[in-house]
Amino acid sequence: MRQHRQDKRIGASGKKRGGWLIGGGVIAVILLAFGLYAFWSNKNDEEPRTASETSPSPIAATASPKSSASPTPTPAPPLPEEKVDVVLIGSEMEGMYLARAAKDEGLTVKILDPRAKAGGQLIQGEMLFLDETKDDAGRLMVQGRAKELFDGFRNGKIRKLSEFTSYFEKLGKDIPIESGIAIDSIETAPGLNGSQAIQSLVYTDGQKTKKKITASYFVENSDYAAFASKLQVTRLPGLEKFYGQDNIEYMSAGMMMKFKNVDWKTFNASFNALSQEEKNKKYGGGYVNESYAIGLSGMTSAYKPSNDRVFLRGLNAVSQRDGEVIINAFLIYTVDPSNQQSVDEAIELGKKEMPLILNHFRKSIAGWEKAELNGFPPYLYIREFNHYETDYVLKVSDALGARMFEDNVSIAGYPLDLQGTSANKWGIEMGRPDKYGMPLRSFLLKNYENVIMAGKNVGSSAIAYGSARIQPNTALAAESIGVILGQIKDKKKLRQLDASDWTKLHPYLETKYQLKLTGVKGNNKIAGWTEDEIKKLDTGEIVYPTYIKKRKP
Repeated sequence: MRQHRQDKRIGASGKKRGGWLIGGGVIAVILLAFGLYAFWSNKNDEEPRTASETSPSPIAATASPKSSASPTPTPAPPLPEEKVDVVLIGSEMEGMYLARAAKDEGLTVKILDPRAKAGGQLIQGEMLFLDETKDDAGRLMVQGRAKELFDGFRNGKIRKLSEFTSYFEKLGKDIPIESGIAIDSIETAPGLNGSQAIQSLVYTDGQKTKKKITASYFVENSDYAAFASKLQVTRLPGLEKFYGQDNIEYMSAGMMMKFKNVDWKTFNASFNALSQEEKNKKYGGGYVNESYAIGLSGMTSAYKPSNDRVFLRGLNAVSQRDGEVIINAFLIYTVDPSNQQSVDEAIELGKKEMPLILNHFRKSIAGWEKAELNGFPPYLYIREFNHYETDYVLKVSDALGARMFEDNVSIAGYPLDLQGTSANKWGIEMGRPDKYGMPLRSFLLKNYENVIMAGKNVGSSAIAYGSARIQPNTALAAESIGVILGQIKDKKKLRQLDASDWTKLHPYLETKYQLKLTGVKGNNKIAGWTEDEIKKLDTGEIVYPTYIKKRKP
């Protein structure tokens, strides 16, 4: 109402003061405009204004219009998270004994396998010729769950891939496994005595789903340190130092040779009908019985490979029944198991060479005239990768000196067998221990509170590894550690175990699981050696089989 009265007053004034008509009209127009502005201003004060009706501030005017601003990103959903007691990275056979023992002791266990399929060298590489451990007296040393496998192999009940697979699956029963995973990140926190403790790892599964898993212990159980190599580790000198090479090179990888239509009965009978002189002349010596053929290196060395990356050494052959034979004798050099392209190239080399080897066998061995290839394994037998420092690193003198440890988790044996590299294709044997202990500390990654190194990841010098790497040795260690983890849960960490703990743990392992790790004495083959001699033995300057023949007591 106030604005209407003001408008009327302006109109009346214009009529009465003619001299001011024009000026008054202008004034009236100005006042009218002002009045209309005031009217709409008051009206808008009483009603909500939209963004388009609001005058922007000088600061707001410089901003991008709201309609063109980026939308607020939607927070990523939390990763699926799982918590277990023990995580294994990799499904190599040796670590599976740890998984089985821990599971049977009541722990929750999960296996994450970086390889596309489970089973490692045993199942995927079809490394089905088993090396048993024996002491100087020829007594079998295999203990624990591995004994069932080795007994079955020896008596002929476990020879074919399907039979090994059944054993493997029984070992892993009720233990979840994810294959084809990739590790994305690892979370750590301060651990005991200045060490680091692994808290969790984030990984991508085979279906490209990202996940997170936490655990009390993480076990490196792959054949190329897929997990441990991502940590702050110290690589120990490898065989390149012993052989005088400038580049890092691992023991040759093996590709198993599979044959069918072999007349093993004729092979056995024909070989053993020869005199020793005839065996030496035709085959270069060796040994054949109803199940095995060992050596025959004169016959194999007569084969000339098509390229210098492959080599045919003496045979480790086993009859799998029904005319099927599998042989560990074909070596491929300069294979890097952490590089899939390197592995694939090596497999292709093997596939090209084996038909040529078959022809050589047909011409050279009685009973093999009609033999055929029986397919190819999809993977290799990987003997070695990097050696990383553990709390204790096994030495040659430990093995040949029959040393036993307070924290024994295995009683080991086997020659110090260094398979060849491109610099030394035949390899070399560095001595034959009787028996020796393997301490828990050789399976604990240095500077980490809760990382266990299983199987061929054992902490040892490159030369001691020639014996330590053999499956029964590290399988027993893994099973012992799995049991121990169950016994100390919520009480102590592995690194905190002391003498009083071992006086309880060792009897438990022996009573419940028949794992005898104490009260064992081996033949010390370096008794009386000087400190300097032992040092040179450990570095490889002394080759025991050669040195012992000329050493004066």
